[in-house]
Amino acid sequence: MEEKRIGVYVCWCGTNIAKMVDVEAVAEEIGRLPNVVVSKNYKYMCSDPGQELIIKDIKEHNLNRVVVSACSPRIHELTFRKALENAGLNPYMFEMANIREQVSWVHTDRTEATKKARSLIVGAVTRVSHHEALDKRTVEINPATLVIGGGVSGMTAALEIADAGNKVYLVEKSDHLGGHTANIDLTFPHLQSAAQLLQPRIKRILNHPNIQVFFGTTIDEIFGYIGNFEAEIEQNGKKTELQFGNVVVATGLKPFNPEVIDVYGYGKLPNVITSVEFEQMLKSGKIQTRDGQEPKHIAIIHCVGSRHPDYHPYCSRTCCMIALKFANQLRSAIPDAQIFDIYADMRAFGKDCEEFYKDSASRNILFLNFDQQKGLPRIGMPQISKAPPGNGFEMIIEMDERLSGEKIEVPADLVILMVGMEAQEDAKTVAHAVGVSMCGNDFFIERHPKLDPVATTTDGVYIAGSCQGPKDITDAVSQARAAAARILASIAAKTVEVEVTTAVVNEDMCCGCQTCIKVCPYKAIHFDEEKKVSVVNEILCKGCGTCGSACPTGAIRSRHFTDMQILSQIKGIMSMEVTEI
Repeated sequence: MEEKRIGVYVCWCGTNIAKMVDVEAVAEEIGRLPNVVVSKNYKYMCSDPGQELIIKDIKEHNLNRVVVSACSPRIHELTFRKALENAGLNPYMFEMANIREQVSWVHTDRTEATKKARSLIVGAVTRVSHHEALDKRTVEINPATLVIGGGVSGMTAALEIADAGNKVYLVEKSDHLGGHTANIDLTFPHLQSAAQLLQPRIKRILNHPNIQVFFGTTIDEIFGYIGNFEAEIEQNGKKTELQFGNVVVATGLKPFNPEVIDVYGYGKLPNVITSVEFEQMLKSGKIQTRDGQEPKHIAIIHCVGSRHPDYHPYCSRTCCMIALKFANQLRSAIPDAQIFDIYADMRAFGKDCEEFYKDSASRNILFLNFDQQKGLPRIGMPQISKAPPGNGFEMIIEMDERLSGEKIEVPADLVILMVGMEAQEDAKTVAHAVGVSMCGNDFFIERHPKLDPVATTTDGVYIAGSCQGPKDITDAVSQARAAAARILASIAAKTVEVEVTTAVVNEDMCCGCQTCIKVCPYKAIHFDEEKKVSVVNEILCKGCGTCGSACPTGAIRSRHFTDMQILSQIKGIMSMEVTEI
């Protein structure tokens, strides 16, 4: 039987951990555990010197298992696995204990936090004793890519990949390219023509030899796995089968419908319009009320459908700057008009946007502040009503102006509602088709919000642009290029590593009930009619363990998450003293 030689490393994480956990005492105590050959503490284990410390000890002490107690495995598990590989040790002979997010950051009692950290590390040590070496698996990459969505981000990703000499299938559900940007007159903060940005890209897309565009088309379902996807699409009644190695989802968002906010009167008062409708007015070159008159009193209201518990709690990000853009365009088009910018909070993030705000304030635009976060529905929001005849203006906006502390009335002939952005109506259908998760607001979820913002939990599927959440053109383009870069890297490598911590079926124990097939979220299990047993596609499987927990006979086990590994970890955590193990 193999001798277990375990190295344990306790990270200070600067003061993130050490301020609440006595890391030196913990490391000393863990060193008394059976099979623990080395137990050390270090200020930054994820640093190059920290990794070199592990590599050096593996070689000098002939370690065959390693435990690092530090931050979340989501952040640095791959870092330390790579260190084991560099030392010639199988990367799955590693276990990580999270004593930062699960201990230091959530406790205030140093003594109790130290005890909990010790318990988690003991659990990791007992678990790693039962780890097995797992071999890497690779699959070949089909160099073609499917891009879903023909907006700015979708077109950017398509061009980046196609310009590198690879085939791209661009699927757009409408009859044109450009997305929402195609409906914009000028962009902020420099008031550049949106058409001049879009048209060259659209022309390049339509004439590109490596890009095939499918208009009026949606994707119902995608089959396969990274490197080897396939889908069937239908255009003008003709079915086409596509094969591709990666997917970029760039389906964008849609504008909020303000009819549900009765205090604004949209749909009832003819000259209360949305920001989308005002963009069309700007593109037509005629700014006028419904009866064809030039407005003399114009109000722009922010956060319509955004940052409110009754509608959407999140910020739609672009509304403030678009409102300033409108104010500047109105001031240039109608110099003598009264322009009121009615905002909740002015969020001018982004390059040159704060300067844009300051310049706008100098153009005789009156900024009024309201508070829509008072807790009660619609309390604090401006109230729009028809003005009594003979006042010289059509509407009155009643509001509590927060900066002055006074209740005021604002005259208006035209009111522009800065509507927020929300998920597409078919977002859930798309998520199901490509196998990605969604947040509570129906935006697609990235693998990691900071360290992996364009990948998803389904390998080979990337998200770009505002389908992940509201963002401006700059951020959408950046994300699209990031997704394209990830795909081009995999195409250049020609193969890609796939998950090895997958489920495996013991055919002798499988009763053929197919419960596992019903619960698998990745469609990674199928039924072998000849053998009458379930079979796992290990390329599609993500090792989530759902099948194993549902299997009535225990025929499925998850590699790297066996019953023995999990139960031993629980035993270690529950032990009162390290001498019990």
